[in-house]
Order: sequence, then structure tokens, then C-alpha cells
Amino acid sequence: MKERIVSGIRPTGALHLGHYLGVLKQWVELQKKYDCFYFIADWHALTSEYKNPSIIKTSVKDMVITWLGVGIDPEKSTIFRQSDIKEHAEFFLLLSMITPLSWLERNPTYKELKDELKEKDLGTFGFLGYPVLQAADIVMYHADRVPIGEDQLPHLELTREIARRFNFLYGDKLLKEPKEILAEAPKVAGLDGRKMSKSYNNAIWIEESPASLKEKVSQMLTDTKRKTKKDKGDPKDCNLYPLHIYFTDEEQRKDIQHGCKTASMGCVECKKILVASLEKELIPVWDRIKYFKTHTKDVDDILDKGATYARKQAEETMQKVRSVLCLSK
Repeated sequence: MKERIVSGIRPTGALHLGHYLGVLKQWVELQKKYDCFYFIADWHALTSEYKNPSIIKTSVKDMVITWLGVGIDPEKSTIFRQSDIKEHAEFFLLLSMITPLSWLERNPTYKELKDELKEKDLGTFGFLGYPVLQAADIVMYHADRVPIGEDQLPHLELTREIARRFNFLYGDKLLKEPKEILAEAPKVAGLDGRKMSKSYNNAIWIEESPASLKEKVSQMLTDTKRKTKKDKGDPKDCNLYPLHIYFTDEEQRKDIQHGCKTASMGCVECKKILVASLEKELIPVWDRIKYFKTHTKDVDDILDKGATYARKQAEETMQKVRSVLCLSK
């Protein structure tokens, strides 16, 4: 049998190239080899968007359409909305009963996220306890592996610790301890050189128009040593070049490297090449997104089918959990 993958994304707005390179392209490849469960983490989104939940409602279907556009195949992967499976909430409650508070307080990304989203009031139990809900999401479906970035390793280790504690307390190897699959893509820089993020308003979205894509690439910072075309530079010092690594073919990249270091190619020409490379990759994605936007019934059917299958799997797990906790009849 195929090993199982479980992963989700919070629906808090449009997805950008950081999501595309760091998550979605990997998801597309994983579904060829694994039994994949991909879910819309709308309850997780409430940890930061509880004052404006309407953004979650409007983002759910748009996000699924983007997933389908980039190549997530509902015939190969189970796609569902977290809140459609009420067992997630029940399991979160039960796991929270056995999770020491100190485990959550030592979470290294807790303070980092509070700083990154400092305009939001995140001093809530939901935000502190979201790693427990995340653990419930993962172990509910007996995931063998979880695709994550290196910065998320502490989260997954906490999931394993919670599963381990549950199994120790109740004398049963009911919950599997998942392993990681590390994402290969590094953090993608935005227009201003910082990490690409909705919060920083520096993102290139997966769904851009050709005109907006061209405009955004033209704004991107390049090697600060190149004040004019005659000035020599170095691609490794350029905010733009990492995107060439993922979207531009090798021969063109060699030309760009040579042109930058010898000042025989200007930044404007370099940006034009990137725009063309991005369009080559994204136009088929845009076409599929356009199709599903005019066939929303298909999207609803995909979510309904995914929820039905996921719910069956979740209920099987919860029957065993309730039994060991002496909650079943």
C-alpha cells in the first residue's frame, strides 16, 4: 500500500509564488507516489482571522481552484475542507487534555508568528493551541509523512510527542508518529527583498494578469551595485535571480550570469526574460483556473466527495480513540 501524506493550507487570501514553489509543486509530485490528503485549514485560519472571518469564506473556493489549476488531481488526492469533518474538533479537544502547556509555550515559531503578525491580537488560546489541532489533523488519518519546510520541524516533532504521549497513556499504538518530507524550495523573496508574504504586501500571486505580472517584476530589487547598465554585478546578490533558478532554463541562466557579471546585459533585459519564463509556466495554470471558475459545480462536487471519504476515515479513528478513553458505549 502507498504511504499516506497529509497537508493543509490556511485560506487567508490568494496564494503566491512562495506557496507555488514551496508547497504546491511538491504536492503535485507527491500525489504520483503517495496517498495524499490535502485539506483547506479553515479552522486554523480563524486563529489569526477571527475578527474578519469573511476572508476565509471567500478564500476557500478560490484556493481550491488554484490547487486544481496547478495540477492537484482529485482522482489521485483527497481534497476536503477541515471544518466539514467535525471529528477534527473532537480530536483536538481530546488531545488538548493530555498536552502539557509547557510544550506549547516552548514552540519556537509561536513568538516568531506573533511578531510577523503583530498587527493582529494573537493572545488567544486558539493561537497558542493550534499545534494541538495540527496534530489532530495529521494523526487522524495515520499520516506516514508530512511535507514541511525546515522551519516547521518543531511543529511536527510536537505532533510526534503528542501521539507518543497518547500511546503511552492508553497502552495502545493507535496513533502513528509521522515523518517529514522536507520541501526543497528555499524561502522565496518578494518584490522588496523580504520573504514573500501577504503581510508584507510584496507578493507575486499565482493568479496574475500578464500586465500585473510584468509590472511587479519590473519593481523587483536587483543587485544594488548595478546603478546603471554599465555597472557589473553578481546574480548571487540579486533578489531577482533565485526566481530564474526555478523558472528559466539553464542556457538562459548562463547568459544572464555572464551578462550580469560583464555588464553586457542590463537588469531590464533580465526582468523581461523572467517575465517570459513565468508566463510560460503560469499560462497553462491560468487557463485551468479560468476553466474551474466557470465550472464551480465541479469544485463543489470535488469538496463533497473528498469530505465524504475523509469523514469515513476520521470516524474510524475516532471510534478507536473514544474506546480507549472510555467514551464509547
